[in-house]
Amino acid sequence: MSDSGAPSALVDGPQTGFSMNKNGARTEPREQQAVYDIMRATGNDWATDIPDVCRGRWHGIECMPDKDNVYHVVSLMFGALSDDTAFPTCDPVRSYISHSITKLPHIRTLFFYRCFSYNPQPIPAFLGQLGPILQTLVLRENGHVGPIPSELGNLTRLKVLDLHKNNLNGSIPISLGRITGLRSLDLSSNKLTVPSSLGTCHSLIKIDFSHNRLTGPILDSIDGLKELTLMDLSYNRLSGPFPISIKNLNSLQALILKGNPMISTTIPIDGFDGMANLMILILSNMNLQGPIPESLGKLPNIRVLHLDGNYFNGSIPLNFKDLKHLSELRLNDNQLNGPLPFGREMVRVASTANRAGGSKVWEVKFGMHTNCLLRRKLLIYGEKGCMPDCDIGLDKIHSGVTCLTTSSLVFSSLCIHVTYA
Repeated sequence: MSDSGAPSALVDGPQTGFSMNKNGARTEPREQQAVYDIMRATGNDWATDIPDVCRGRWHGIECMPDKDNVYHVVSLMFGALSDDTAFPTCDPVRSYISHSITKLPHIRTLFFYRCFSYNPQPIPAFLGQLGPILQTLVLRENGHVGPIPSELGNLTRLKVLDLHKNNLNGSIPISLGRITGLRSLDLSSNKLTVPSSLGTCHSLIKIDFSHNRLTGPILDSIDGLKELTLMDLSYNRLSGPFPISIKNLNSLQALILKGNPMISTTIPIDGFDGMANLMILILSNMNLQGPIPESLGKLPNIRVLHLDGNYFNGSIPLNFKDLKHLSELRLNDNQLNGPLPFGREMVRVASTANRAGGSKVWEVKFGMHTNCLLRRKLLIYGEKGCMPDCDIGLDKIHSGVTCLTTSSLVFSSLCIHVTYA
């Protein structure tokens, strides 16, 4: 600590341990006592027998020296992620987050994984006191209860906030919008009910609010998130209208909205114009209706497209045949009819020895992607009079002996699922 009371500047890279040298390198005494308190609070009393915690070399603590060669704790991690990544585990019955964390003036990373599952407790508001320094806060699968404390909005240097799979409820605090440098925000698998505007967090590249209870429309303020590459809002209770601001997210690569009951909602015809980087789009089971917008056929890099479980009607846009990178397309459980816009070069014959009469099976393929699998496979059974032309219409599809017509088959069970051969 400098004479002014501000944390001393640290030098060098992170150290998981060090050896005493002729200059007497050591852990700052007050920080050492704070670490003892934190370790005791998680059931790791063994650590109090270590005379210098930055020399203890246990996996889960990192230290860095200042210009006076005094070492400071910059990272503490708890929880067994895997056999290869075993941070100190927590006593599941009596563990808690010690207030002594606020006595670590250089702490940059806090990580607690499955630490308080049998001793449910709120996220402590005092973590907001780490605002000037903390950059990563991960509290995953800890059984935390209650609301997200608004004090977390004081963590203005935070880059990563991960509260995945707890029992948090209430609204997403407006105060999180003050963390303007936030890069990744994961609040998935909780019981949060009210979304919040994060339009001021212009640095966000990942938002995951999936598996919550969020209600209301998707806020148009998201159009300020120009660096966002992944947004997962699936399995909530979000309603329409379909946000026109989504097409302004030019950096977006993955958009997952499945499982939101947007009753009687249509997608604007230009709803995805300009989204040149989009590779994954999941819109399953959303009660979407109307025609499939042609803007989907203009996504040059789309690889995975799920539109199943909706009320889309009309025909598949003809420009879908231009989706050269598409590797998975699901259209089952809709009300579609008309031609399949896939040319002869995208069709191949597969053997069907198990079929009575030796019927041929036609499979759609996309370039090098073959094995067009459906829920019941995209199998187009062809005999004389049922062979595909340049465009395959539903009136060309044969099942058993009789050719089905558009009036008797409306893609109610169609699912195209293309994988590499």
